[in-house]
Amino acid sequence: MPVNSFENYPMSWKPRKPNSDKPLYLALAELLEQDIANGVLLPGTKLPPYRELADYLDVNVSTITRAFKVCKQKGLLSGSVGSGTFISYDTASDTRMVSRYYASHLIEMGPITPKSNATEEVKVLLSRMMAEPDFGKLLQYGKPDGNPWQKEAAVKLICKAGFTTSPEFLLPSNGGQNAIAAILAGVFKPGDRIGTDPLTYPGLKTAAKMLGIELIPIDSRNHEMTEEGLLYALKNEHIKGIYIMPDYHNPTTHIMSQETRQMIANIAIDNQLIVIEDGAHSLLMEKSMPAVASYAPDQTLYIASLSKAVAPGLRLAYIATPQRFLTVLSNNLYNINLSLSPFLTELASRMIASESVDKIIQDNRSQIQLRNRLVNEYFPENMLCGDDSCIFRWLNLSAESSGSEFERLAKEAGVQVYASERFAVGKVKPPAAVRIVVTAPEKIDDLRHALEILNRLLLD
Repeated sequence: MPVNSFENYPMSWKPRKPNSDKPLYLALAELLEQDIANGVLLPGTKLPPYRELADYLDVNVSTITRAFKVCKQKGLLSGSVGSGTFISYDTASDTRMVSRYYASHLIEMGPITPKSNATEEVKVLLSRMMAEPDFGKLLQYGKPDGNPWQKEAAVKLICKAGFTTSPEFLLPSNGGQNAIAAILAGVFKPGDRIGTDPLTYPGLKTAAKMLGIELIPIDSRNHEMTEEGLLYALKNEHIKGIYIMPDYHNPTTHIMSQETRQMIANIAIDNQLIVIEDGAHSLLMEKSMPAVASYAPDQTLYIASLSKAVAPGLRLAYIATPQRFLTVLSNNLYNINLSLSPFLTELASRMIASESVDKIIQDNRSQIQLRNRLVNEYFPENMLCGDDSCIFRWLNLSAESSGSEFERLAKEAGVQVYASERFAVGKVKPPAAVRIVVTAPEKIDDLRHALEILNRLLLD
């Protein structure tokens, strides 16, 4: 038994010492995970200091350290030097952003489901491809790294998103999420730390959790990482890289300023910091801005994707990588995919080369703008973030509300939206807000009906 008495001592967590055949730190980590899952420990709860908990359980401090490290790598805990360890705010939220089940009674405004107007252009290209004598080869395995001319076409497209690169530095992948997983698995290792915005893309969170990589929220101001916050995380949190989405940030819709892009690039160069720049929505920008990779190409892994801007069924993305990462990323993508679909890669590349992709992007942008004009009619300007070319919008709620509660009420009323808690990283309570995807409803009348429901909920 411990020497000190804790009977009347106010500790937020007083677990029983595990009786298990497993190593004590693993058994303790499992117990902590169970108490989080069962609601014994709520998001935002500050856990006892390591030494205090070790004294209570009569174990070594190293046992607590190792147990907490396991839980941090699973995304369950967050902490920083001098502030303690907290239950992460997203532990009670579903971080999967694709609906698990089809619900006919729900109008979907949760998952980012782009609307594509590519049908006619695809039909024309398909008819030409099918008439060619070598069409059958497209139904076989392809080259893992793609063909030179396909990469040249991709360079042309990426340039329109704000980054000029070369074909020899491009690696194809099955979509942006696939690219993120390959980067995390190839460039980082379990236990590494990556800085992110306090609200970030859930696909990064699930991949990091799977690979045992800890995400660290960087202090932000007006939805942008601050120089002080980034330098603090480098010095005190020992981050190895950062993940950013400068254009139409998911979920806040924010567009990163030119000054912040330059600042991040300068710090990355000075500190050998690896930048993962996700350009998932950059092609939807009517006027592109220079990517962070433009200023720090040797420190940045840039991801360009066709799914959001062209067509979601074209599962094609490209990683523009510094030369030193080419081999490890190529090997990782091979291990994950074996090869990409030659058929889809060829189709997408021909769309880019023929410039029909430009028409598709413009048509898609026009449809997005049409839907957003309708969205603007239902909500006050001060509650709604995002411009009319963004696939999704960020709806701020009243201070006394919570995103998760509004998500629950909306779902009961027949509309699926996603709460800020799904995107949260770290110990800080996320703002009261939800993300609404304007392209997700199948018909414009469905969108209008959903907006009426959400508007009514806001007024209640």
